[in-house]
Amino acid sequence: MASKTNPFTFFQQVRAEVAKVTWPSRRETVITTIMVFVMILLAAFFFLGVDAVLGWLIGLLLEAGR
Repeated sequence: MASKTNPFTFFQQVRAEVAKVTWPSRRETVITTIMVFVMILLAAFFFLGVDAVLGWLIGLLLEAGR
């Protein structure tokens, strides 16, 4: 069973762990953010295209069934 730690010790441990984290630079953050938006746009256009093609194919199938 885990031992209980008082809040003061806990926050000291949290600060020590956060100090070990390697934080990205502003430039890395901006580049990563731009890449995320580019990938979102690519995915959106891909799914737009797939939706349009499938809608067209289903339309052909429904017209052929008349």
